[in-house]
Amino acid sequence: MSKFFAFLNRMKYIRRWSLMRSVREENIMEHSLEVCILAHALAVIKNNMFGGQVNIEKVVLLAQYHEVGEVITGDLPTPIKYFNPEIKNAYKDLETLASKKILDTLPDSIKAEYEQYVLPDENSEEYKIVKGADRLSAYLKCVEELKAGNTEFKKAKRTILSDLKNLKREEIDYYLKEFAPAYELTLDELD
Repeated sequence: MSKFFAFLNRMKYIRRWSLMRSVREENIMEHSLEVCILAHALAVIKNNMFGGQVNIEKVVLLAQYHEVGEVITGDLPTPIKYFNPEIKNAYKDLETLASKKILDTLPDSIKAEYEQYVLPDENSEEYKIVKGADRLSAYLKCVEELKAGNTEFKKAKRTILSDLKNLKREEIDYYLKEFAPAYELTLDELD
């Protein structure tokens, strides 16, 4: 009996942003869908506007499975995760072990199909787009929380925006300029 999809189903129970009070809680499954949508947009922008050659299907599937390990490890808040290189590397190793444990529940006949997305090549352009989409998602969460009056996300918004600009990714810069400002609007203003 394979438990792979039962593990994935638990993504909806793992809460994100555990150290910060949120106006609207978010789980790993919701976050993963948002990263899929953002990564897809970034890949399309990269290919169509900046001459990229990224595999859009691969980008979306990498985004879909980018948090699989957190089903077991939970979400570690960014200030702790990146406090120092030892913690960062230890947590990365723990997430990799958790992902492998989940992958090992699959039958061998289909395991390789999922492994390429759950344990991706971190040097690939597709992976880099997903990592950018993940940070963009964090930035947009800050925008959402601030819009709802939660000032606890003020510093995080500035820090993440700086991180995004320092990536020097033209598709992210374009998204921030052309699409991100609309996240600050009310529903009536979007009409």
